[in-house]
Amino acid sequence: MTVPLPTATTRWRCTLCGNLTRFDVTRSSKVVEYVHLDLAGEPKIEEREVVSETIESVRCRWCNAVDQVELVDRPGADS
Repeated sequence: MTVPLPTATTRWRCTLCGNLTRFDVTRSSKVVEYVHLDLAGEPKIEEREVVSETIESVRCRWCNAVDQVELVDRPGADS
């Protein structure tokens, strides 16, 4: 089950325990990075562009429930 990312007007909520603040998120990303190596060979990422990103699962940190997360409105958000 794919869980959408929260927006400016929504947030995640665990449907089992009501948690609104602590989640473990597993995601896959495809990125393009500009890596600069110094003369000693130490890499430093100077630019990063996310080409695509998919959330694979969201696990509640309070009750360990997987795929029990829903999007709810943020308090005070204009829907």
